[in-house]
Amino acid sequence: MLEMLINPQKAEQRPWEMFFIGAFYATISLVLTKWIFSGDPVLSKYTGILVVTFTVMFSIPFMFFAIKNEEEKDLKISGLGNLMKEHSKALVYFMFLFLGFIVAFSFWYIVFEDGNQNFRAQIETYCMINKPAHFSECVEEYGIEQVSKTTAFLTAKEKIVNIFVNNIYVLIFTLVFSLIFGAGAIFILAWNASVIAAAIGIFSKSNLSNLPLGLIRYMIHGIPEIGAYFAGALAGGIISVAVIRHDVRSDKFWIILQDSLNLVILSVVLLFVAALIEVFVTPVFF
Repeated sequence: MLEMLINPQKAEQRPWEMFFIGAFYATISLVLTKWIFSGDPVLSKYTGILVVTFTVMFSIPFMFFAIKNEEEKDLKISGLGNLMKEHSKALVYFMFLFLGFIVAFSFWYIVFEDGNQNFRAQIETYCMINKPAHFSECVEEYGIEQVSKTTAFLTAKEKIVNIFVNNIYVLIFTLVFSLIFGAGAIFILAWNASVIAAAIGIFSKSNLSNLPLGLIRYMIHGIPEIGAYFAGALAGGIISVAVIRHDVRSDKFWIILQDSLNLVILSVVLLFVAALIEVFVTPVFF
């Protein structure tokens, strides 16, 4: 039923509506997780993962039809410029969907008194990335007691390489997930949205008035970074659909493969730009 709220053709015409769809999916996922699993002594420890799982379940039907729609464009439209222009429409409404996830997760992280416990896994990930040398102290600061092992401290010279390499790893996982299960990349993307939301909640110091500033702080470099992941997801998903619908030895398939490769190249370029912004631009303002 929920997948009937909006379709790819409608999303292309009014992409901003995907923001509200994303916020709705994220909110319903969090409410269901708290309602069903908050009293369970075991599963209550993994609510951060369960929230992401529900969000993915709600989003998969739309992702599938969106990727299918983009694959059909490859067969109807000729010219790299025209194809990229058409694919950009999908990237825009995907970005609005992702932004809806982030805003909703961030809002409820701050509003709920047990927000730290609802995003336990996300907080550990945040501390692993931002304070690897003081990981235990970081997670304890936010109310998480049992923690996993940490990694070594990274010097300032290693930051840009580390960020770019880590983002490439995420891109690879996104490609693999979308290749194996068309719309499966939404899991990686929803997970990243929840981690960013936890970081925004921490940055906002659990004060709703600071939420807009937190969003700006992470969206400066987050927009090209997430755009890259969605381009990668689109590339893998298009190939996945093409393998099912067309002979891999046909001319149509090779046209689709070339288009997907162009999207992957675009993804890598966007990730490099995002890494530069995160290291050299964002610290200037925050």
